[in-house]
Amino acid sequence: MDKDAVSPGPASAGLPFGQVALIDARGVVTACSTEACELLGYDADEVVGGAAARLLAQPLASAARRCCAEQKAWSSVIALQHHNGRRLQVRLEAYPLPGTQGKGHWFLTASAPAQTAKAGTGETDQPEATVIKLWALEQLPLPMAFYNHQRLCIAMNTAMTRALGKPEQELLGLPIGYSGPGQRIEGLEVLDEAAEQVWRSGEEVRRTARFHPADKDRAFTLLFALYPIKDHAGRVCAMSVAVVDKTEQFRARQRMSVLNEAGLRIGTTLDLARTADELAEVGTDHFADFVTVDLLDSVLTDEGPEPIPASRRLVFRRAAQRSVLPGCPEAVVPIGGVHSYPEGSPPARVLAEGRALPHHIDDVAAQWWAASDLERASSIRTYGIHSVVAAPLRARGVTLGLAVFCRHRTPEPFDQEDLRLAEELADRAAVYVDNARRYTRERRIALALQGHLLPHGGPCPAAVEVASRYLPADPDSGIGGDWFDVIPLSGARVALVVGDVVGRGIQASATMGRLSTAVRTLADVDLSPDELLTQLDDLVLRMDREETPEGTAQTADETGGEVGATCLYAVYDPISRRCSMARAGHPVPALATPDGAVKFLDIPAGPPLGLGGLPFEVAEFDVPEGSVLAFYTDGLVEGIDRDMDTGRTVLRDVLARTDRSLEGMCDRALDSLLPGRRTDDAALLLARTNSLGVEKVATWELVSDPALVGHARELARDRLTDWHLEDAAFIAELVVSELVTNSIRYGHPPVYLRLIRDTTLICEVSDASSTAPHLRRARMFDEGGRGLLIVAQLAERWGCRHTRTGKTIWAELPTSVR
Repeated sequence: MDKDAVSPGPASAGLPFGQVALIDARGVVTACSTEACELLGYDADEVVGGAAARLLAQPLASAARRCCAEQKAWSSVIALQHHNGRRLQVRLEAYPLPGTQGKGHWFLTASAPAQTAKAGTGETDQPEATVIKLWALEQLPLPMAFYNHQRLCIAMNTAMTRALGKPEQELLGLPIGYSGPGQRIEGLEVLDEAAEQVWRSGEEVRRTARFHPADKDRAFTLLFALYPIKDHAGRVCAMSVAVVDKTEQFRARQRMSVLNEAGLRIGTTLDLARTADELAEVGTDHFADFVTVDLLDSVLTDEGPEPIPASRRLVFRRAAQRSVLPGCPEAVVPIGGVHSYPEGSPPARVLAEGRALPHHIDDVAAQWWAASDLERASSIRTYGIHSVVAAPLRARGVTLGLAVFCRHRTPEPFDQEDLRLAEELADRAAVYVDNARRYTRERRIALALQGHLLPHGGPCPAAVEVASRYLPADPDSGIGGDWFDVIPLSGARVALVVGDVVGRGIQASATMGRLSTAVRTLADVDLSPDELLTQLDDLVLRMDREETPEGTAQTADETGGEVGATCLYAVYDPISRRCSMARAGHPVPALATPDGAVKFLDIPAGPPLGLGGLPFEVAEFDVPEGSVLAFYTDGLVEGIDRDMDTGRTVLRDVLARTDRSLEGMCDRALDSLLPGRRTDDAALLLARTNSLGVEKVATWELVSDPALVGHARELARDRLTDWHLEDAAFIAELVVSELVTNSIRYGHPPVYLRLIRDTTLICEVSDASSTAPHLRRARMFDEGGRGLLIVAQLAERWGCRHTRTGKTIWAELPTSVR
């Protein structure tokens, strides 16, 4: 607004006309009343004949000057200069007195504005309310301007002239949204429509616009409030425009918006590289032109991050980089590349100080980069990188790496607000990076643990030919506890086992390891399938009831939840071609016979391991030679959009083609059943059965008489001769002699001797006694106790298994002929 309100018209009622003066067209005082001279403290001869302008304490407002130029009456509160130097506020009313030439004299009347008396003194020192309003408008820090019907500026306050950086005289008469004749301010075009709406509707209108002054480094966000000014009849006679700087609020909202978006876009997976790339993507989408994310090379190792050394150059691995330019041409390090930063560089100082730092690349900085890192200096020069912010990636007190944000296309340098935003983005991303790092490490450990516990293609028993597959769940689902095993047993038999532990992660893998080890241990004892599952069920119950060292039962959070598992245990005998099985809540296996028929075996459903108190039942099946037994976990046949019955149908179709190799059948099963994303581990074990014909097995029933031990040796020697195993005859005779003697002396009839020619020579002696022999060391003068010690020294393996009718002592002997 103008410095004083101008209200053309007659003088107010009651105005004293004693203080008057007459001024000619040249601005010279030609007459002045005594009262007017006394008001200013001058004598009449000091005023008359002099310029009227010298009596002003400040120049007339532009509106008053315009009225003078147009020969219009006006009224305003102005400041006059008293003779003693003080400023004197008076209300001045001017009336033109046209002469014959069109320009004549001016008739002026002056009066002091209304005063307010001090209480009890009769003195006055407060101006009238109207003057206070004018002063308040002039001194208001909020920029304001006033426009007439032609949308031209007629007045503005000091704050507006200061905001536009030009004197009032250059801005009056300009249309709204202009800073000079024909100079429209870019970004303020919306004000034309807003002004039209104010004049048309007579209602307040608000608009927000981005304004970027040419002499400023960055843009401003301004709120324009356009108000109608109405006369006594309610007609819009003018319009006021108030401007509020909303830049800080806009940037604060923008910053919160970016952080909220970052919370949704960063950390969507537990993949380390993807998490780093999401940080770089958010950075380039909102406030940077080029972003790199580097992780300390030690973070990516199994040992984990190391303390930041003070004297050694740090080694980084580029995890992600993004640019507003296609192909990231600014980058000097490829994704996955190993590199380091020069000592004293901004990234190095960031890690040393542990906080985000800005870096403005001026001539001095450019020279430093040229001397320290020629390749990066070339990129800075080529793409015009002028401002950099480096922020450390720190989470849980550990430094993981750093993120570097650069600008080259955006002209504004990074400011403190950008610095805070970069630091908060880096802090948030660091937590997700650390989560991904910890998960990746835990997953790698779990996979390694699980991989060591699964079969690795060692010597396969002659009883079966096997092929297997294990597929862990997707990375965002975690590692499960599926496992399988192929365990050689005595008598050329083989145990086939498959299981699934409840849960995922290291806890499940550790539980799986304990169960698989327990199964191997129990299998060595030659327990029947139902007895083995009973013992395994007790073990799971003990695991579930484990207590802390203090004796307090652990909670589910401390132990990773309740321990539970399913398991199927099968024993196949290649001599009888029978397979006995028992299951603890596990899916039934499939049997594919050589004629192409496939059926799922009917095995009594035992409870899952860990329930306790319920029995397991054994089912026995005749298995034709060359048949394929398929053992699997539910993760193979069940899927996101498939139930178990549908999965079994697909598996049946795969197994029906028994002419294919086992490896091919495994691949086809996975391709058919697991073509896409999976939510659970999947294990598959295929076993094609072989048989040992009568030509490889010899069995004799022996009379329980110690005198016939020599006859047993002869029987063994003759059979070994028939099998062309003469080299093993001496050891075999000795072992047979000791085992038969032991059974005749300590067992009960009937006594049987069986020789089995497999990959090894197996000697078995069975009797009706359930008393198992024990290996012991005989004293010097003991007559017995050395037989089993001799057997243990000569055999590769030996042991004792219990049967329904007694026991069998067996020993496996090496042979030079296979």
